[in-house]
Formats: sequence, C-alpha cells, structure tokens
Amino acid sequence: MAVVTEIGLEIRNMLPATFTAPGLTEAQFLKLCEEFPDALLEYTADGRVIVMPPTDPENGVRIAEVLAELANWARKHKRGMVTGPDAGFFFRDGSRRSPDAAWFDSGRWKAAKRPDLRFPPFAPDFIIEIRSPGQRARPLHKKMLEYIANGVTLGWLIDPIERTATIYRPGREPEALSNPASVAGKALLPASFCNSNSCREPGRGTLRIISSAK
Repeated sequence: MAVVTEIGLEIRNMLPATFTAPGLTEAQFLKLCEEFPDALLEYTADGRVIVMPPTDPENGVRIAEVLAELANWARKHKRGMVTGPDAGFFFRDGSRRSPDAAWFDSGRWKAAKRPDLRFPPFAPDFIIEIRSPGQRARPLHKKMLEYIANGVTLGWLIDPIERTATIYRPGREPEALSNPASVAGKALLPASFCNSNSCREPGRGTLRIISSAK
C-alpha cells in the first residue's frame, strides 16, 4: 500500500489520471481516497484506479438539478433512496463506482447491509451519468454497460455535448435519443424526465420529473 500511496502523491497534480493497483481491499481503497481529498476516485474490475478532478460549475449545476428532481420525486412518493456522486457503490465484479445520481429501493439496501463493510456488494436500481466536457464518450458507454451487467435495472447517460440521452436496460441494446423532449422511467420509475434542455444546451435548462404515480 505504501507504493500505491507514493504513486498517488506523484500524480496529484496531473489529473485526470489512471494507474494500476490490483486487489485493493475496502480499507486500502479508502486510504487511497484520503490522498486525493479534492478528487473523485473509482476502481475498475481489472484493478485500475481512476482519479478524476472536480467537475466544472456548469456540469455541477446539471448534476445538482437532476439530483434535486429525483430526490423530490422519491420524497413525494415515499419511494426509495437517492444518492449523488459523493456516494460510492461496490459492485459484484469488484469495481467501485460513484454515479452522478442513483436511486434504489430502501428494502434492498437494508437487506444488503453488513456490519463489517461500509460498502457491501450492491447495485442501485437506477443510475444517471452526465458527461462532462473532459470525458470521452466511449469509456462512459462501457461504464454504463458494466452497470447493467452488475445488476442495475435502468441507466441513463445524458450527453450535453452531443445533445443525446441514451437508455440502458438488461437484455436490450442501448437506445439513443437525440434532443429528447422527455425520457421515461417506465416500469421501474413511474415518472418521466422532461424539459431536458440540459441535454440540448450546456449550462441551461433543467431535467424536470413529471410523475405518473398517484
């Protein structure tokens, strides 16, 4: 772990960055996160540590708007729990990810909790990722596919750069929508995100939830 820490100190000023550290335990990963208090760390199934700098203010606004709408919907209808990019999830393939927004059933989380782990193996039901200007599209697409392979039921990739929203579901090809006026949650989430100007014009508009739940 000392070697990993030394590497972390060397690359602190060269973000974003990736380095290999296979077999990290939860304690080792959390210790490594302490070396980058102002960055977001994720860990892939093949043992790569991804260190990302903070997002820009405009993308931060997009994430905040999505989180607010999703949290308000969940609170109003007393359905599940919502987290943002400061929350991490440990997936069954060994990866550790922090999606921009996630929603999951409270009962499922209660059943998954373990006293010996802060991050038990657990996949949220619904995940949203929003592409930032510094992110390439292909790795994000691969990341969304990995979410689905790890048990996520529904994933949305919102791309303000290409002005698209792509829907990911198990057993189906990704569905890309260009300049969508709305994106529906359908069976999993009886609500739709609409007025998606944040897909169309970076830095403007919001994603608003129109619920069909009574």
